[in-house]
Amino acid sequence: MDELELVLQTGGVNRILLDNFSFRDLKEAVNIIEGRYITEASGGITINNILEYAASGVDYISIGALTHSVKSLDLSLKAVISAN
Repeated sequence: MDELELVLQTGGVNRILLDNFSFRDLKEAVNIIEGRYITEASGGITINNILEYAASGVDYISIGALTHSVKSLDLSLKAVISAN
């Protein structure tokens, strides 16, 4: 919250990333910002709790969990060039 207050005092930003906030703190931060800036929530948000975070009034939500659990697929990008 101290960093949020610093950003609000400084201004000149396009979006405020509220990273690793609890739901309660996120809701408080959105209330403090009062729509003056676009807000984005990130950190600890999953498909199971996204609705709760969305209810805070934040503008955007990033979910790293979508990419943290993905299994990779190894593909070759070698090209075959024809002599014709």
